[in-house]
Amino acid sequence: MTLNAQRLAQYLGQCRTQIDSIHPWQLAGRLTRINGLVMEASGIKLPIGASTQIQIPGDGTVQAEVVGFSGDRLFMMPAEDVFGLPPGALVRALEPPPKLPVLGQKTPQQRRAPDRAKHLPVGPELLGRVVDGNGRPLDSLGPLNTQNLNSLASRPLNPLLREPISHTMDVGIRAINALLTVGRGQRLGLFAGSGVGKSVLLGMMARCTTADVIVVGLIGERGREVKEFIEQNLGEAGLARAVVVAAPADVSPLLRLQGATYATSIAEHFRDEGRHVLLIMDSLTRYAMAQREIALAIGEPPVTRGYPPSVFARLPQLVERAGNSTPGGGSITAFYTVLTEGDDPQDPIADAARAILDGHIVLSRQLADAGHYPAIDIEQSISRVMPQLVTPDHLELARRFKQLYSRYQRARDLLAVGAYAHGADPLLDRAIALYPRLEGFLQQPMEKCVTSAMANQFLAELFTET
Repeated sequence: MTLNAQRLAQYLGQCRTQIDSIHPWQLAGRLTRINGLVMEASGIKLPIGASTQIQIPGDGTVQAEVVGFSGDRLFMMPAEDVFGLPPGALVRALEPPPKLPVLGQKTPQQRRAPDRAKHLPVGPELLGRVVDGNGRPLDSLGPLNTQNLNSLASRPLNPLLREPISHTMDVGIRAINALLTVGRGQRLGLFAGSGVGKSVLLGMMARCTTADVIVVGLIGERGREVKEFIEQNLGEAGLARAVVVAAPADVSPLLRLQGATYATSIAEHFRDEGRHVLLIMDSLTRYAMAQREIALAIGEPPVTRGYPPSVFARLPQLVERAGNSTPGGGSITAFYTVLTEGDDPQDPIADAARAILDGHIVLSRQLADAGHYPAIDIEQSISRVMPQLVTPDHLELARRFKQLYSRYQRARDLLAVGAYAHGADPLLDRAIALYPRLEGFLQQPMEKCVTSAMANQFLAELFTET
């Protein structure tokens, strides 16, 4: 009896050795159709968000991600050029299923949906680097040399566990620091049409901010602007404490979506380490357009000016990941640029972004054309958390500034034709006397940084009687 037990144990040991040496079984299917941006495969079943690899005859492969399914058909979106893919190409899951349990071991737990999502490199090794939406270096400085990986599918924090916004964030822009005070952990939108100075303003913030780490997501913009933003706007000093994720307009919509999510994931990693992060994303509109391309390609119906419902569901999912951590932890202060098509403030994406952000800064084409820089339209801009951050005296000075500036703007036509008689409106008389100083206060050279303390001092001196 003892001999039989020894033989059985020896046999089971041999079986265990054989199982450990077997290559894991891989899910595989065949490519059946490519229709525009969407690829269809059959014979393989994977969850939405899973990564796949499609074999090109020879040694080439194409990476793709599952974006939908219908019956036995799997819809995938390529992350790169699909040139050379033939009908019937082999489609494999990038990540094999876990090995079967060995006798005597517990069955492995099923992986949660966030764990099945793509994991990309994060960590301090990325500081000073420029990467694409897949985490691959673009700056020819070698590999990233980091072992830290973050899932792109992390969920926002419980809102009841977040620390309230109670500390100011110095962004180095006088008009913003004094009149649109930004709080640490706040999410703001930078609304503007094309060519009015969004990128330059973002570059000034990146150079002048007091944040520990800067994460820049250049999503869907011109490829030429990537190098210009890094060299001219960010500068060598700014890049040293920054991570740049570039997914320009010529990459696939999937990679543009992933680039925005990846930039947010990097910012979350630094926030979880207790650092204060400035997240700059240019632009939220291109992110929405990428989601629109994918949704329309897989058959989702458009509802608002060609945008399908999933676009408006994706925007808050991305934005809500920024903000403060738990008390005593780090923070992500985020600026999202929003491109208003045709300078229309009621553009669907601009309207949706305005509703989910903690404030908006509007850039005026009229001011930009007049050489007024930064071209901030102080009348249409607002910081929703400013009353919680500044003293009542400061808030009153900002209110008086806006009141006088707005009063002058409304009477500009009367003043231009000489139809106003001095003394008819004391408030307007005051606005006329102070307007040159008000306008000068709102302007700032691109190479100059103005701290919050200096901005508040200038604002107080502005109303000092002379």
